[in-house]
This record gives sequence, C-alpha cells and structure tokens, in this order.
Amino acid sequence: MNARRRSDDRTETIMQTALDLALEVGYAKLSMEAVAAQAGAGKDTIYRRWSSKALLFLDAVLSSRTHGLEHPGTGDIVADLRQVMTRACDLLGRPPWGPLYRDLIGEAQHNPEVAAALNERFIQTQAADTLARLKAAREQGQLAPDFDLDLAFELLSGPLYFRLLISHEPLTPAYCDRVLQAVFAGMSPRPHP
Repeated sequence: MNARRRSDDRTETIMQTALDLALEVGYAKLSMEAVAAQAGAGKDTIYRRWSSKALLFLDAVLSSRTHGLEHPGTGDIVADLRQVMTRACDLLGRPPWGPLYRDLIGEAQHNPEVAAALNERFIQTQAADTLARLKAAREQGQLAPDFDLDLAFELLSGPLYFRLLISHEPLTPAYCDRVLQAVFAGMSPRPHP
C-alpha cells in the first residue's frame, strides 16, 4: 500500500510540475526533461507513465479542477444551466486553468491522440451531463418537445468556446445570462393556436 501511495504521490508531483512549468514557459516550451528535473524524477519514470509530453499535459490539465461542473436538478433548467455555465466561465476565464485548457485544445488540433482523449475524458462527459439535464427539462415541459437537444448543447457551449479561443473577450456571469436568454427564447414551448 505504501508503494502505491508513493507512486500516486510521484504521479501527482509530476503532473503539478508540468502544470507549473507550462504556466511559466508556455506549453510549446514545456519539455519532459524540464519536468523531470523540476519534479526530481527520472525521465524513464515519466515516460513509463506518459509516452509523450502531450499526454502528460492532458492528464495534468484534466486532473486539476474539472469537478463541480455537473448540473444540479433543481427543477429550473435555466438556473441549473446558469450555475454550471458560470462555474465553467470562472474556471476558463482565468489562470491557471483557462490558459492551460486553451493550450490543450491547441495541441488537440494537430494531435489526434490528444483530441480523442480530450473528447472522451472531458468533452463527452460534459456533453452527456448537459444533455441528460436538457432531456429531463424537456420531459418536464420546460423545453419545446421537438427541440434538438444536441443542437441545444452546441448553442450553449459554442459561445463560451468562441470567447475562450477566438475573441478572448471576458467570460462573465453576465455573458452567460445573455447566452441563456438568447437560447431559451428559441427553446421555450410555444402555445398551440
């Protein structure tokens, strides 16, 4: 048990070191050698756990502060979505996670292994949670019965990614409110004539 705990502690130390160095020098200049030296670990130790800098970085970013993004089930779909979107904006909108996540998405654009792992371990999980909450709201009559829930997820998350990756405008609770207001004007049930 102690060997397992030491291994887990070593893994945590290596991942935290990778995050710290990435914040200091940027992902592009991050190297396995620098992580090994700073973490006091051998390069072989690191390469046994991660076959590349990209996969180490992926694990490090996704292991840090991605909890708390699950939707509550209060019965008010807008309030539940607002709570999660506000948390996401807080996480993405400032260091350390925002810049690290931007770098991770950048790496995923040309590294299919990272793209697949990011999609499987983070994007799909977030999408499934949001879609489950939207489906429950639709079943409760809070959304139009024929509204495309996959499209709803894209409409809700797209503006956040646009600001994070393209415009670099602030991600704020007020922006979340604007997105929700715009989206829900189109998703509300319509009275029958």
